[in-house]
Amino acid sequence: MPKPNVREQLIEAGLKTLYRHGYNGSGVQDITDAASVPKGSFYNHFKSKEAFAAEALERYWQSGAGRRALLTDAEVDPVERLRQYFRTLADAVVRNEFEKGCLIGNFSTELSGQSPEIRERLAAIYAAWGRVIETCVRAAREAGRVRPKAPASAIAGFLLNSWEGAVLRAKVERDKSPLEQFEQVVFASLFT
Repeated sequence: MPKPNVREQLIEAGLKTLYRHGYNGSGVQDITDAASVPKGSFYNHFKSKEAFAAEALERYWQSGAGRRALLTDAEVDPVERLRQYFRTLADAVVRNEFEKGCLIGNFSTELSGQSPEIRERLAAIYAAWGRVIETCVRAAREAGRVRPKAPASAIAGFLLNSWEGAVLRAKVERDKSPLEQFEQVVFASLFT
């Protein structure tokens, strides 16, 4: 029987550890313990904890590709795509009992002033995420479903910023009200 991929074990277990305890609350020993591998194995695969966190962030971002694909599904009304997308994200926050939130948001608050490498990757992720949302907003505008005259890029940025804020507040309050308020206000005021 083949040996499990140690790098993969570290990433999977490390993602859970980073979610649960944050970057600063998780040591390499915590990650290797969670992966059930010797501590020395960590440094065979990653030059540092920061490099590991960048890899974990990338894995997290890639794992959301399926959800983001909904935003480009031309078979679904663009406003409904946005609604379904954010509901799917909200359902995940609730399902995880407000513990995990969004690793992108978590790292933004914890590491943006501490790690240039992570900050740069986060900026690239936000830009890519914003572009996908912007494409959907443009489709909604073409369908005559967008109320404000603001550029699609500004609306997409607002949606992303508001979403991340709602998730952070839901985590603090351990309540889905901020997520519900996000949906209620966004879809009552921005779209028809």
